Amino acid sequence: MTTSSRKFSFQLKQYIPVFDWGRTYTKHTLTNDLVAAVIVTIMLIPQSLAYALLAGLPPQMGIYASILPIILYAIFGTSRALAVGPVAIVSLMTAAAVGNIAEPGSPDYILAALTLAFLSGVFLTLLGLFRLGFLANFLSHPVIAGFITATGMIIAASQLKNILGIDASGHNLLELLTSLVSHLGDTNFITLIIGVTSVAFLFWVRKGLQPLLQKFGLKKRSAGIIAKTGPIFAVAVTTLLAWGFDLESHGVSLVGEVPRGLPPLTMPSFSLDMWNSLIGSAVLLSVIGFVESVSVAQTLAAKKRQRINPDQELIGLGAANIGAAFTGGYPVTGGFARSVVNFDAGADTPAAGAYTAVGLAIASLTITPLIAYLPTATLAATIIVAVLSLVDFSILKKSWNYSRADFIAVTATMLITLGAGVEYGVLSGVVLSILIHLYKTSKPHTAIVGQVPGTEHYRNVLRHNVITHKEIVTIRIDESLYFANARFLEDRIYDLVADHPELKHVVLMCSAVNEIDFSAFESLEAIAERLKDLDVTFNLSEVKGPVMDRLNQTGFAEHLNGTIFLSQHQAITSLKTTFKPDA
Repeated sequence: MTTSSRKFSFQLKQYIPVFDWGRTYTKHTLTNDLVAAVIVTIMLIPQSLAYALLAGLPPQMGIYASILPIILYAIFGTSRALAVGPVAIVSLMTAAAVGNIAEPGSPDYILAALTLAFLSGVFLTLLGLFRLGFLANFLSHPVIAGFITATGMIIAASQLKNILGIDASGHNLLELLTSLVSHLGDTNFITLIIGVTSVAFLFWVRKGLQPLLQKFGLKKRSAGIIAKTGPIFAVAVTTLLAWGFDLESHGVSLVGEVPRGLPPLTMPSFSLDMWNSLIGSAVLLSVIGFVESVSVAQTLAAKKRQRINPDQELIGLGAANIGAAFTGGYPVTGGFARSVVNFDAGADTPAAGAYTAVGLAIASLTITPLIAYLPTATLAATIIVAVLSLVDFSILKKSWNYSRADFIAVTATMLITLGAGVEYGVLSGVVLSILIHLYKTSKPHTAIVGQVPGTEHYRNVLRHNVITHKEIVTIRIDESLYFANARFLEDRIYDLVADHPELKHVVLMCSAVNEIDFSAFESLEAIAERLKDLDVTFNLSEVKGPVMDRLNQTGFAEHLNGTIFLSQHQAITSLKTTFKPDA
């Protein structure tokens, strides 16, 4: 194989991973993937219907969003266990974004959902092609946890209307609860019984079914997989009851007729007005979806000592969303619950997702007439049980104990999401994450260091018994230097000089400095000039190679009234005189 052909082959496998894992596909792998696909298909049918209704869309769009998108991700994605499709948070964000444009369920509403998927797909694909996956890091984990917890509460509250069989609406928790209370008198008690029983059953399935099955002799893995497909039992029983007792005539809301057939060919809108209305939401939705998806993918990959490529994941998710836009779906991402089931069921490659798509296509052709009798209360129960597992109030205690700044960010994100809605919650999370970073790095930790007796190590004078010198002060800065903390460093050094009248040498220990931007460089020049006027030398030690290269390009060392030392010990050895050290 020539060099050019090898390079082309590498690039092909990099951007289309199916050409990598597909080369080693075996019968054993096929069997594992098919078993996983059957199990995930059974799980996805009620989930897809439920999440579509949560997004305010016809239920069949949930199934449509789980067919071609899964196949496209299998081709372009790098995770071997991630299951792509509708998820609760993305569905709620879709409803929030599209609800500002049209009435739920209307043709314009559906068109807007298709367009949102298309814009999200294009944005994700561009991020992947330009290797910009790192941008998702601007959402800190505590802020994400706070947002997901608040969103889970809103989703659960939004489904109580279906459990009670009443009308209620609202874009935040307060509006939802107020609307629910005002309509409590309209509660349909048959619907309430179905909803509460379904919720109780699904919670029991999560905790109690697996141990029960193990008592009857099933292996732990098999029992766990069956337990995770519990919602299908609730769907089957309540559907039979609704059909057999004609519960619709008693006021029980049913899903209604679901068109039989494969996903239709659809087109998103190319109206600039609609794009302008949705582009902001598409960006926020894409970031949240990517963060959720890549965290799940990395966790599952680590269990098998595999790796994923975050930038290629962006392309895979982008392709999946573009596919959803053209086949009657809406925005999708990698789901935690179905991915874990896919992993536990033994999926070896992304082909398991493609087989799942085939299973869903068969279901769309065969069982959709039966879904017409499915009570919406059962789907609401499915959503409530799924999202309450995302609610984690322990993050408040953990962040409080670890960092007050993170606690404030988590609390603010939760309160803004609950009080103002999902999109404002996402925006506040992004802004707070950036502000926390700027706050922490604008006042970096610094330490005066001295020599540990009998060694060449230098440590914080407040934590260790070390040797110091009256005429030498070494300050270690534990952060890269950039515009936000450059002035802080200047003030810190000037204060040290003012507090030490016998000072002759200042050493800036740069062992933790990975970058010095131009603003910080100018501050270093200003410090050197100021100390020169005070007859104090300004020295640097342990400067890293890339940082040193930048300084050398500017001629910094030539104008410095001190020296740049290779090590801290070399600096002290060169600068100290015959005076006695302090204790």
